[in-house]
Amino acid sequence: MALDPEAIRAFEHAGWQRAAAEYEATFAHASAQFVEGLLGAAGAGAGVDVLDVCCGTGVVTAAAARRGAAVTGLDFSVAMLGEARRAHPGLRFDEGDAEALPYADAAFDAVISNFGIHHIANSDRAMAETRRVLRPGGRLAITTWAAPTENIAWQLLFEAIGAHGDLQAAKAPPSGGNLQTPQAALRLFQAAGFSDCRAQPVRREWLLSQPCDLLVALARGTARTAALIAAQSEQARRAIAAAVALSVRRYRRADGFAVPIVAILASGAKSAE
Repeated sequence: MALDPEAIRAFEHAGWQRAAAEYEATFAHASAQFVEGLLGAAGAGAGVDVLDVCCGTGVVTAAAARRGAAVTGLDFSVAMLGEARRAHPGLRFDEGDAEALPYADAAFDAVISNFGIHHIANSDRAMAETRRVLRPGGRLAITTWAAPTENIAWQLLFEAIGAHGDLQAAKAPPSGGNLQTPQAALRLFQAAGFSDCRAQPVRREWLLSQPCDLLVALARGTARTAALIAAQSEQARRAIAAAVALSVRRYRRADGFAVPIVAILASGAKSAE
């Protein structure tokens, strides 16, 4: 299927508008596991001007501020920004397009994006924009989700849908970026003209209180995965929920259910000029 940037953008925008109200209570528990590594890779510390692209509800923006950075969050979802502003009223959040950033050239020391770039219709254009707004020597750091074969949380879901539902039911437009391996992330950075490019898998655990919490979080706190779940028949959804919950039980420990998750952490520098 050929990429249709406008269809991808509309699909992603609608999905994140829907997910905004429940994101912090659900899926943020997974994505937040990688924040400190992301900030470290970008050098986001005291006195550093940081732009958080695809900031969502402001989880990473707030973490950068706690490090002493002068940080601005940007997102295209008004609903997400509303949640961010309510949760973090002292921080700056702007509505804007990652493919056409509303900032001057060389405005920031660092740019970060936690699980955002792969949702953008034209990731190459977004990368060019992040490089434009970086000062010479500044760093861009991003996280993306590793492939489901590496990422147990999604593997459990997709196996259950494959057994009891339809993996093609959502009829969603293809993703704007396939960044599920370190090699793919490195190619993206190198093509955008970054130097000192690095990419590696980062392994964490998503701690759930109950086995059913995994499907709930994916259904309520994501865009693309939520659309796939919602597209299943009612009977299939019940069977999928039961299968996922049963699979999650194998990851039980004293304080809950710790499901392995894997991200790709990638970074690069804008050459000093």
